[in-house]
Amino acid sequence: MLVVAPWTALWHRNFFAETRPWLEALMANGFVRGGVTGVGVITAVAGLRDLTAAILRRPSASSEPPGAPPAAQ
Repeated sequence: MLVVAPWTALWHRNFFAETRPWLEALMANGFVRGGVTGVGVITAVAGLRDLTAAILRRPSASSEPPGAPPAAQ
């Protein structure tokens, strides 16, 4: 959402920006929009990295049947 929202009409229809003129001017700045987009990209990449790590940590379905005793070492 943070990647796309600053570049849509939704970004301009903001209650807080309409009540504070200085905030409206700040939100219209391209550098602020780019910063928000950058935070969104960083968040998405970090989330995908965590999701990939969680998937790779899962034991495979063929490793042991449920209820089997642990293997002797």
